[in-house]
Amino acid sequence: MPPAGAQIYSPFSVKRKSPVVCFLTVRKPMLCELPPPPTQLKYDSPGMLSNSPHVGHKVAGCLLFLSFFHLAAGSSGKDTQSQDDLHVIHNNQLDLREIVFVIQSQSNTFHVRQAERRREDLLKQARGFTKGSCSREWVSYQKSLVTLCPQLRVEMASRALVKDLRLWPEDLKYLLAVKILSHSFGKNSSWIVFLEEETNVNLIALIKVLAKVDKNKEWFLGKPLFDEESTIIHHYAFAENPSIFKYPDFAASWALSIPLVVRLAKKVKEEPLKSDFTIDLKHEVALYIWDNGKGPHLTAVPELCTVPEDSPQASHCATTVSKKPPLCGEPVNKEDIFVAVKTCKKFHSERVPVIKKTWEKDALFLEYYSDHADPSIPTINLGVPNTERGHCGKTFAILQRFLSSAVPDTKWLLIVDDDTLISIPRLQVLLSCYDSSEPVSLGERYGYGLSQGGYSYITGGGGMVFSREAVVRLLKSGCKCYSNDAPDDMVLGMCLNALGLPVTHSPLFHQARPEDYARDFLAHQVPISFHKHWNIDPIAVFNKWLKDDFTASQDELKSAKTEL
Repeated sequence: MPPAGAQIYSPFSVKRKSPVVCFLTVRKPMLCELPPPPTQLKYDSPGMLSNSPHVGHKVAGCLLFLSFFHLAAGSSGKDTQSQDDLHVIHNNQLDLREIVFVIQSQSNTFHVRQAERRREDLLKQARGFTKGSCSREWVSYQKSLVTLCPQLRVEMASRALVKDLRLWPEDLKYLLAVKILSHSFGKNSSWIVFLEEETNVNLIALIKVLAKVDKNKEWFLGKPLFDEESTIIHHYAFAENPSIFKYPDFAASWALSIPLVVRLAKKVKEEPLKSDFTIDLKHEVALYIWDNGKGPHLTAVPELCTVPEDSPQASHCATTVSKKPPLCGEPVNKEDIFVAVKTCKKFHSERVPVIKKTWEKDALFLEYYSDHADPSIPTINLGVPNTERGHCGKTFAILQRFLSSAVPDTKWLLIVDDDTLISIPRLQVLLSCYDSSEPVSLGERYGYGLSQGGYSYITGGGGMVFSREAVVRLLKSGCKCYSNDAPDDMVLGMCLNALGLPVTHSPLFHQARPEDYARDFLAHQVPISFHKHWNIDPIAVFNKWLKDDFTASQDELKSAKTEL
């Protein structure tokens, strides 16, 4: 029997050429294959089926979720597909069942729902390939899946590829996941397509793209990004010519051919990942696949796009994204956010004025914490001496003050550095998607020692957001700094990991300056924060990137149908 609380979905039909989706809402990801139908089937022509001993239990576009609860749904899709489209696909000999979709999601309510929408959208499009109803057939297969999925769950757990999958959302390395993908789909599929929650997919267009490529060779497909100058977030790789190296924009989707997946699975087994820090996963994945020229470089696919779905430029696209932040209802009130700024005496006259000239006015409750009380700002001395690095002692003093009667009782705590540039109005919109009664820790997620059982953490410079519940649990656990100058964000990550609490990533927070990110990557974002004043005019950067040019009217917000 399935684990308690499991829900099983199987829209499979012997009358349709649909991607089969099996998922269990349990705290482990599942590998999902269908048992062979009573009569083995293959498509001889679009919309027609015939008996064949060759298809067997081939996976039909199974969606695999790399973080617990991950499913999908979301964007557009026609109810029926033209016979001309199906004829093109058939003539190019690419069966929908040869494609495995991997939807990357995260473990809190909002991201589960986003992924569920992406899943349902793919299924809706696939059902449109042929006409007819499938309810009777798929119910019978649902019964078969009830017995199959627990077996796959045990099989995956026994392989123990990761220590605790609940704590590895994006940071569950794709390159570790290829071992699972190769084992489960290496003999019955041709492509692994990776999607993010916000990736809108035109399924027919995507199949046409993949049908043009020789699936029997090693391919690494995606929309290429590149650095215009060497950057700290990529460890200054290719310093002499950083633009020469291309890496995929995950939001546009990216794909690996099965021959490459199979080889990578062997490589991961023989050559464990060695990097201590995971900063930008898309760049690190591309480096590992390229392997100093021994592996394939990223091949640009113009149809994998990050323009808005309704843009005129999207007419040729197989994938698109939504540039607007998600509207989950009314923005969180200013009264619900308490802002803590970490500073020190030597930066009172240099960095604090920048905050006052840019975003301070948007925060209702804000305090500056320093090693020196300065009534002109004002700053508060928490009794923790300043340290050149780390600031763990100061951060934990802030957490304790947040729960005390010394400050207003708010639902959210935002901790930033004195050289963080941030848009409070955009943060208010984003937080409307999260439940403050859950232990939410939100920001730009980095990883440390992930391939050796490490942990994820919210990097401090881009801003760390905690729900009150998260702060309560952190302090109640007895989590402490091992020294005042310990890295506060990493210590918090270790504590959250020990408590089994997820760290939620948002690409809208940035640990570095705009110059440190690929131009095309930022082009489809409405960013929330950047960090560092080094070699820039911070006020000009704020006005260009973060000044509140994103405005959603109250009517728009009230009509938003995204539900938590």
